[in-house]
Amino acid sequence: MKTNSRRSVPLLALALLAIAFVALVSLSSVALRGARIDLTEQGLYTLSDGTLAILSKVEDPVTLKLYYSEHATRNLQAFRGYATRVRELLEEIAARSDGKVTVQVIDPEPFSEAEDQAAALGLRALRVPGTGEQLYFGLVASNSTDGESLMPFIQPDKEAFLEYDVAKLVSSLGGAGRPVVGLVSGLPMGPGREPSGQQTPGWVLDRQIRDLFELRRFQGMPTSIASDVDLLMLVHPKDVPEATLVAIDQFVMRGGRLLVFVDPDAEADLSALNPLDPLAVSPPQSSTLAPLFQAWGIQFDPSRVVLDERHALQVQPDPNGPPVRHLAVLGLGRDTLNQDDVVTADLGVLNFSSAGALGLARDSGLRMEPLVQSSRRAALADAAMVRDAVADPDQLRQGFEPGEEPLVLAARYTGELRTAFPGRGEGHLEASDGPANLLVVADTDLLTDRLWVQVQEFLGQPVYDAFANNGDFVFNAVDNLVGNADLIAVRTRTPSARPFTRVDDIRRGAEARYRSTEQRLQEQLEQLEQQLGALQQPGADGQAQAVSAAQQAEIVRFQEERLRMRKELRDVQHRLNADIEALGNQLKLVNILGMPLLVVLAALFVAWRRWARRRAAVA
Repeated sequence: MKTNSRRSVPLLALALLAIAFVALVSLSSVALRGARIDLTEQGLYTLSDGTLAILSKVEDPVTLKLYYSEHATRNLQAFRGYATRVRELLEEIAARSDGKVTVQVIDPEPFSEAEDQAAALGLRALRVPGTGEQLYFGLVASNSTDGESLMPFIQPDKEAFLEYDVAKLVSSLGGAGRPVVGLVSGLPMGPGREPSGQQTPGWVLDRQIRDLFELRRFQGMPTSIASDVDLLMLVHPKDVPEATLVAIDQFVMRGGRLLVFVDPDAEADLSALNPLDPLAVSPPQSSTLAPLFQAWGIQFDPSRVVLDERHALQVQPDPNGPPVRHLAVLGLGRDTLNQDDVVTADLGVLNFSSAGALGLARDSGLRMEPLVQSSRRAALADAAMVRDAVADPDQLRQGFEPGEEPLVLAARYTGELRTAFPGRGEGHLEASDGPANLLVVADTDLLTDRLWVQVQEFLGQPVYDAFANNGDFVFNAVDNLVGNADLIAVRTRTPSARPFTRVDDIRRGAEARYRSTEQRLQEQLEQLEQQLGALQQPGADGQAQAVSAAQQAEIVRFQEERLRMRKELRDVQHRLNADIEALGNQLKLVNILGMPLLVVLAALFVAWRRWARRRAAVA
C-alpha cells in the first residue's frame, strides 16, 4: 500500500504543476495585459512619445480596419513578415489608446462581400505574379461621425514612415475641423481676372491647398495673426514693413508654424515688367525676411543664385534653335532629397529655377536639417547675371567654378528662438514657447505650374498631369506643419528588416579579390575564341576549308585551352561565393548547436553546484 502511494506522489505532483502552470498563464494574461518589453535595438515595438500623446487626446473613438489578403500571400514570405509587423503596430496602438482605438483585421477573399467593400472604399489591389490573385493590403480609419480616411495600399518600402502615417490617420479623425493655413503672397497665386475680363482659377497648388485646408488669404501685409491660424505660409515676401515682421515674429514665438518661400529672382513676379516693352529683360525680383533671418541665424543671400552643372535641365530659349542646358534651371532627383524627412521622402524629382542657397549661422540656436540640396558640382552666381543670360544660358558657363560641398535649397529649422524685436513691452514674447519648427525654401518658381504640371480640360473639369513632384513637396510640407506638435514628434523608424551587412561585406571583399582574375580569364577566353574562329572560317563559297595537320593540331590545342579556361573561370565563380557559404554554415551550426550547448552547460553548472553543496555538507 505504501509502495502504491509513493508511486502516486510524482503523478500528483505533475498534475499539480500542470494546474499551477495553466492558472499562472491565465492570471498573467489578465494581470500583465499590456505589459511589454521591447528588446530590439531601435525600439521597433515601442511607440513614439508623439504617438502616445496623440492617443491620449483622441476624443472621437477611431476604428482601424486592416484589409489583408492572407491566402494571396502564402508564397510571399517577406511580405507576410511585413504584414505581421503592420498588424503588431496597429495592435500596440490599440492597446495604448485606453479603448479609444479599435483594430479589425479583414480578409477580403475572392468573390466575398469583404472584397466588394475593399473595392468600394477605394483600396488598391495588386495582382500577385504567378497566381494572378488579387492582393489587398490597405487601411481604413473611421470615427463615429462618418469621418473616414484611408491608406489605399501599405507599401513595404515606406515602412520607415508607417507609424507616422497611422498616427496621422488617428489624429485627423480623433479631432474636429480643418486646419487653417494663413497665406501672405507677393505672387498672383490665387483666382483672378485677365485683362480681357476672363476669370482665372489660380495656380494648381493654390487650388489644392484650398481643397484640403481652410485657406485664409491675407490682403496686403497683416499687422496681426489670429491665434487659430495653424500655419503661416509666406510666398515671396518683399518690402515687408516692420509691423508685419513683428506679427510674424510673435506668431512663431507663440508656437505657430512657418513655411517661407523666398527667392533671389522670382520669375513669376511681373511687377517689374515694362508695359511699353514687354520683351525687355527686367531686373531680378528678390525677396527675403532679412531682419528675422538675421536674428534667428538663418543665412540667405537674395542676390545669389545656385548654378548646378550636374542637375541642369534643358531649355529652348530660341524656338528655332536647339535646346541647351541651363545651369540655373535644376531637376533634382532622389539623391539630392532628404529621404529621412517625411516632407521629401519618396519623392522622385523637384524642379527649381533661379533658386538661392540657405545656411545657418554658428551662433544660431536653431538646428538646420537640409531637405533639398544641389550636387557638389554647384556654385553661386550673381542674380543679375542669371537674368541677363535668359536668351543665352551658355553665358553662365563662363567662369563657372563648382565648389566642393552641396548647396542647400530647402531646409527645416528647429530649436529654441529669441525674438527679433526685444523690449517691446507687456505681452510681447521674448522667447519661443517651446521648440520652433520652420521650413524655408529658397525658390518661389517651383510653385508655378510651368515647372511641374500641365493642366487640361476634360468634360469641363481640370485634369492635372504632373511631370515633377513639386506639388507633392509643398503639400507634404503644409500637411506636416499643420499637424500638431505631437504628430511632428513621431519619429521615423528604422525598417524592421535587418540587412545582412556581414554577408554584404564578405561579398564585396570576395569580388575585390577574384574580380580581376575573372576579368583576365574572360579576356583571354575571348581572344582564344577569336583565334579559333579565324582558323575555322569557311571559304568564299561557304564551304569549310581544308586545314593542314599543323592547323588541326592548333585547333585541338585551342579547344583544350578553351575548356581549361572555362573550368578555371567556373572555379573562380565558385570561390566567389565560398566565403558566404562558409558564413552560412557557421550560422547554421550556431542555430542548431548553440542553444542545446547552452542548456547542457547550464545543467552541468547546476549539477556541479549541487555536488559542491552535498560535499560541503558531508565535510
